[in-house]
Amino acid sequence: MPTPSAADYTAAVHAAIDRVSKEQADGVARAAELITAALAAGGIVQAFGTGHSEALAMEIAGRAGGLVPSNRIALRDVVLYGGRPLESLAGPDLERGTDSAALLYELAAPHPADVFVLASNSGVNGCVVELARLAKENGHHLIVITSAEHTARVEPKHPSGLRLRDHADVVLDNGAPYGDAVLPMAGGGRACGISSITAALLAQQIVAEVIQRIEAEGGVPPVYLSANIPGGDEHNRELEARYAGRIRRTA
Repeated sequence: MPTPSAADYTAAVHAAIDRVSKEQADGVARAAELITAALAAGGIVQAFGTGHSEALAMEIAGRAGGLVPSNRIALRDVVLYGGRPLESLAGPDLERGTDSAALLYELAAPHPADVFVLASNSGVNGCVVELARLAKENGHHLIVITSAEHTARVEPKHPSGLRLRDHADVVLDNGAPYGDAVLPMAGGGRACGISSITAALLAQQIVAEVIQRIEAEGGVPPVYLSANIPGGDEHNRELEARYAGRIRRTA
């Protein structure tokens, strides 16, 4: 059996992108409709993911070409803003347990019109499931990005026995296989995860659809310019001022 190669991974990525783009198109459109309506009502996008799924929140909130009315929630917020000791970030308990979700929700201080976008490849860890439960309990729309195959094969860690997808208004399958890795190795097992790439694809597809809807209504989408081009900082600061106190931009 051949060992993994860059070409093999590229082929797997192309196949996943084609499959996800085709199979999740309707879900992307529904997600864009929810976000467009939230922005029109004065809401913002609250994005969260733990582990490598934090990359999804970084795709959505605070990057060039993305929507300004967006906030990235991160596990480290419980230390940076919530007063918990630095040691609480060590180990997997913060992600797998439920006790930090209420603090994360409180620190995000969402307005009623805000929409949540939560990502977890497994979709079963306690923190993200509890945050989803709180979002729905408080009347927010919820968009979830997860692996349908992986989440169906693992037991939930939330005491309710529910998975992330069980709380969602829209569920988007990132197309990742069980275990995330896609390339078989000669000695057994698999390498090279794919969920970060397909989640980023879905995030950017949603942004594109939101912009299309805003422009179709004659509006001007509030989109970031790169801070590394002339005028970028000024443009971004002007837009961010509209959402002062509601969006955090940390390193």
